[in-house]
Amino acid sequence: MGTDGITDLSRLLAEMRPTLDPDAFVFCCIAPDNPAASLAASAQGMFREEEGLTLILRKPVADRAGLAHGPVMRMITLNVHSALEAVGLTAAVATALTQANISANVVAAYYHDHLFIPGADANRALQVLRQLAKA
Repeated sequence: MGTDGITDLSRLLAEMRPTLDPDAFVFCCIAPDNPAASLAASAQGMFREEEGLTLILRKPVADRAGLAHGPVMRMITLNVHSALEAVGLTAAVATALTQANISANVVAAYYHDHLFIPGADANRALQVLRQLAKA
């Protein structure tokens, strides 16, 4: 398992191979001492902020736990190993989605970038990203 990610923007865009996860996701914010914090192990993502613990959960998991959440999102993964220090990928993707009037919440992980898109816009966002990869 190599650790060297790609930094060249044109290569990142050409090789990003965006895929849409079939599941619905939601962002929930809870107090760190909330018993639901145990859901962190099953979360797609987690981030600790001053206001609370944000968990990105599959919607059925959040619903079973009775957690309040934001809008239903779909996750698009950019299947290119982007280096953490790569410059421009997030900006290029955000610009293309902005031009299509699509909101995106970007989570950069060690190997890939993941975009959480409002559910109704997910398929259109996937097409925008595929077009960007071809450009």
